[in-house]
Amino acid sequence: MFNNPTQSTLSKHRFFKKPYKIARIMRNKPHNEGTVVRVRITAPRKPNSARRKTLKLRLNIKLISISYVPGGSHNLKKFSKVLIRGKGARDLPGVYTTAIRNKKDLEPASYRTRRRSIYGIQKIK
Repeated sequence: MFNNPTQSTLSKHRFFKKPYKIARIMRNKPHNEGTVVRVRITAPRKPNSARRKTLKLRLNIKLISISYVPGGSHNLKKFSKVLIRGKGARDLPGVYTTAIRNKKDLEPASYRTRRRSIYGIQKIK
């Protein structure tokens, strides 16, 4: 009465976890250095609402990337040097890298007492 399902019909109904977008601009390197071309404020995707600080960078490999700056305010301006890593903010379209605090010209977010390693702050004694 009923035929056995084919491989194609089975595959249509499987649910796969969507893979996280990889920062291809990093070229399989953990870190990369760049110069700030432009500092700007970006709005996130639909359910979220905020003013996220982003940078347009010219990397040392002669490519341009958009990077997210974690933790509120920053001291960057045009021609500042920044060290970046992969994995940008998930709700910002086109942002696949994150700037590293307390390296090169980017100062640490000094007001933080918890999660200090993300914001480049030493232990307060």
